[in-house]
Amino acid sequence: MTGPLVRVVRSGVGRRRVQTAVIAIATMMAVAAAVVAGSLMVVANAPFDHAFAAQKGAHLTAGFDPAEVTDAQLAATGRLDGVTASAGPYPTALLQVTDSAGRKPPAMTFVGRTGPHATVDDLDLTAGRWAKRPGEVVLSSSYQGPAFTVGDTLTASGTTLSVVGFATSAGRSADAWVTPAQLRALGSKDAPVTRQMLYRFEEAGSTGDIAADRKKLTAAVPTGALLGTRSYLDTKRAADSGAAPTIPFLIAFGVLGLVMSVIIVGSVISGAVGTGLRRIGILKAIGFTPREVVRAYVAQALVPAGGGIALGVVLGNLLALPLLDETEQAYGTATLSVAWWVDLVVPAGALLVVGVAAFVPALRAGRLPTVEAIAVGRAPRTGRGRWAHRAAGRLPLPRAVTYGLAAPFAHPVRALAMLLAVAFGTIAATFAVGLTSSLDEVGRIQDPEDRAAVTVFTGGPGVAHGEHVPAPGTQEPRQADPAQVSAAIEAQPGTASYYGEAQQDATVAGITGNVRAGLFTGDSGTGAYAMTAGHWLDGTGQLVVPRQFLETTGTEIGDTVRVTVGKETAALRIVGVAFGSAEDQLEIQVNAADFPATRPQVFLVDVKAGVSPTAYAEKLSARIQPLGAEATANSPSRQHNMVLVLNTMAALLTLMLVSVAGLGVLNSVVLDTRERVHDLGVCKAVGMSPRQTVSLVLASVAGIGVLGGLVGVPAGYALHGFVLPVMGHAAGTDLPSSVLDVYGTPQLLLLGLAGLVIALLGAMLPAGWAAGARTATALRTE
Repeated sequence: MTGPLVRVVRSGVGRRRVQTAVIAIATMMAVAAAVVAGSLMVVANAPFDHAFAAQKGAHLTAGFDPAEVTDAQLAATGRLDGVTASAGPYPTALLQVTDSAGRKPPAMTFVGRTGPHATVDDLDLTAGRWAKRPGEVVLSSSYQGPAFTVGDTLTASGTTLSVVGFATSAGRSADAWVTPAQLRALGSKDAPVTRQMLYRFEEAGSTGDIAADRKKLTAAVPTGALLGTRSYLDTKRAADSGAAPTIPFLIAFGVLGLVMSVIIVGSVISGAVGTGLRRIGILKAIGFTPREVVRAYVAQALVPAGGGIALGVVLGNLLALPLLDETEQAYGTATLSVAWWVDLVVPAGALLVVGVAAFVPALRAGRLPTVEAIAVGRAPRTGRGRWAHRAAGRLPLPRAVTYGLAAPFAHPVRALAMLLAVAFGTIAATFAVGLTSSLDEVGRIQDPEDRAAVTVFTGGPGVAHGEHVPAPGTQEPRQADPAQVSAAIEAQPGTASYYGEAQQDATVAGITGNVRAGLFTGDSGTGAYAMTAGHWLDGTGQLVVPRQFLETTGTEIGDTVRVTVGKETAALRIVGVAFGSAEDQLEIQVNAADFPATRPQVFLVDVKAGVSPTAYAEKLSARIQPLGAEATANSPSRQHNMVLVLNTMAALLTLMLVSVAGLGVLNSVVLDTRERVHDLGVCKAVGMSPRQTVSLVLASVAGIGVLGGLVGVPAGYALHGFVLPVMGHAAGTDLPSSVLDVYGTPQLLLLGLAGLVIALLGAMLPAGWAAGARTATALRTE
């Protein structure tokens, strides 16, 4: 731009300080929200894949019996055809541990490694350092938090180990790592030391590829040497199903923010053109071409927007970091950070949006004839909105209020922009309230086991819903007698109710491979899954399944299927469809009485009112530890952490969008107040008090606020009704009515006032300025 044009832009930016500030702050908020949403969207887009690739995770984790195969033979398997990389053999064992408070978490898979780095499963240290000497242990980052911190101790096989660090394995190859010598010392008859090998293959993209790779390993070692394997696809499915629901949620907020930014920037520039007609005419009279006028007004938007965008990128990165940290813990992935391209694409996109939004009203300025612009800019505006003043004057309200109510009709386009800003702010608030309520309900019903106050572990294979699956080739600890444990729970003071549960592999006619079966004993009503159709188990011969089961088998409620658990087979009738996400394998729920050989692996206990779960668990543990069982008070699961992340995002993005809506109101009211400053001076001269002046200005936005609420609440309600099922389907499940029907009539009525609140808050500052303006100064202003 040339010198005169630069001076015009500088003068316009400096003279319209409120508009300049509104553009800067609005773009800052919009960009910050976009950076946060974009960063989390990148993270939510297959977080497991990114972490797995960065760590060179193992496609297959294999356990071997050292009595059947030598370490040299295992190392040679890393040179088989199709194997691109391998690591190991590492000594490994499944150990029962006790923390410093005497609690016993589920058995943990220990692996002996000399360091975190390897050609396969290159671990990320999230805190502390690696174990270098005997007596030290590094735990999986999933344990980091209230349960364990650096410096805590735990006991395994009678040995006290100090926690020196936390590490993340994308493929979840272990729960804890020690030195190889320490691992061999921890082994015992009850916890034999086996060998772990980690492999990467050329072809590993499907279950068929993994099966072929496993066949090669089986053929390469002596018969009986391969104890078991675990595919990375199982972990990947669980991680991706947990991440997928966030995408529709982030897109919804992103679209709201984009639309609001366009409305507000366009409104600001349109207002600048409308109030600066005389100035536009003068610029043309002294030789500015239409193209230069357009460039000047676009630049007056881009200059403050550029500053706001720069601040928004910084603010967005600062806000994203703690959310990414929470997301890292929720997804169990490696260290997360804001993607570099998000910090480039978002500012570029924001500048484009601001430029387009400013171009349309700027083009109008460029096309205005010189004489018309000067004449219209000097002439007072009369006639527009007179009918509204006459109609409002008939209302039984103070004159200042009726004058304010009719004011928006003098500038219908500006009023429409203000209405849209308020409506979108109300939509965001309504959607956020419904979303957080739904997510809280999901967190409450997602894991029925978490609703129990205390969990009693009896040991045995397949700890129910454990986050830490034993590594292939390790052996589970012995199981306590469930009957004795049940009697101890029954006799323990403070017991309200309890039920038993076991997790076993099962086969179902019509499904290839195994499914996970939850087998319930006793009164399992308190631990019933939320149902999307049908009902929970209330007798024998019944089966509850997820939606994916019906899709896979082509069955429906009322059909009978044959289920085999161990050596027992039963014909069960499908009576309900349970809410749940699509994890690594299908899960069905049955009555344990249909499979009498199954023994409960856990008991879920509810305590009486006023009884401390922690104190109850400690007293019960003292009674059942000699039996080989352990009781622990329940703590929030990772699913609760994910709900917290989404709730925090919703609150943050809503606050930003509502703030941007308030800024749009502020800008419009400032323009209206400045245009009517002479009229306000006349009103003050005939006796209008400062309080009446404030009432006049606030009344000018009250009608728009009420109408914005009436439009925004139904739209937000509809958006919630659309996005939530999409989020559920992305997670592979239908949603129960308790998750979808979260709005109550009183809540909707209060949300309807959100538009009025946004409008009044946005008008407070200009109302105060108008009330404080001196009468003489206002009368001299044209």
